[in-house]
Amino acid sequence: MQLTWRPLTLGDAERLAAVFAAAEEVDRTGEHYTAADLREEMQGPDLDLALASTGGWAGDRLVSYGAIRRRDAADPVHMPRVEAVTHPDFRTPEVAAHLTTWFLDAGKRVHARTFPDAPLELHAGAHEHEHWYLDALAQAGFRRARTFVEMRADLRSLPPARPLSDEYSLVAFDPRYDDLTRIARNAAFSGHWGSAELSPEAWRHRITGAKDFRGDLSFLLLTPAHDEVVAFVLGAFHPADFAGTGVRELYVDYVGTLSALRGRGVATALLGHTLAHARDAGFERSALSVDTDNAHSAVGIYERCGYEVADTYFGYVLPI
Repeated sequence: MQLTWRPLTLGDAERLAAVFAAAEEVDRTGEHYTAADLREEMQGPDLDLALASTGGWAGDRLVSYGAIRRRDAADPVHMPRVEAVTHPDFRTPEVAAHLTTWFLDAGKRVHARTFPDAPLELHAGAHEHEHWYLDALAQAGFRRARTFVEMRADLRSLPPARPLSDEYSLVAFDPRYDDLTRIARNAAFSGHWGSAELSPEAWRHRITGAKDFRGDLSFLLLTPAHDEVVAFVLGAFHPADFAGTGVRELYVDYVGTLSALRGRGVATALLGHTLAHARDAGFERSALSVDTDNAHSAVGIYERCGYEVADTYFGYVLPI
């Protein structure tokens, strides 16, 4: 059946949630989305639905989706993110070809409106079980550039937490430290593969202003004057995943330490402190994602806190 393609609107969130649910039954990525989750994502400042989204319709049924999310900076390369999901019943070569051709055209449109003088690379990610999508990316010329692992920790059997230094002030996240935390995140992740600075607007939408953010289970280390964040752990709880798995999981979006403090056990101690609080708050598990090529020290930090590798994701790149 030939599909009809058009940009999505916020009113399509319920139908899009049904596509994600059908895909998850086959792909088993462990990720679950409600219409509210997707509506929040669709309202992100990095996504122009009219310019950079598309939906494939079989009659009045949404069966495929693609989007291009711009970055807040190009330093020096603009790396818009490609995302897509297709109902298993419609995973044909024709749909794959349409989506990947659209990625190229829409990516160029987004780039022309944002950082037209910078080099352009399209970045895509997929779970190891998303075979059809991985094949579609490869057929379109995307190359596998990175491997990421999701690690999980059973909070019922945590190793003893390392003590925190009294050189810095430990605080739970507070909105008054919001921008200091964003600045610390941008500094800590500068130079990481595929990472770009987050603007205040994107930061609040994606992290501290997101509906699933758990400020009470996010912790900061501050300088004595409380004028700089030197380390941070930022967590979220996704009710849709709880509904799908029955497990209360704290997802750790970011663990970061400023370069001057690395190698002193600060991240290990702060993460261990966070996980102990999550356990005491009734959480059973924690999860986070890490780039294996950047992980000569990070994996060790997470393993010392009780994490083990659970899933694998791949990062794909297409230079334009």
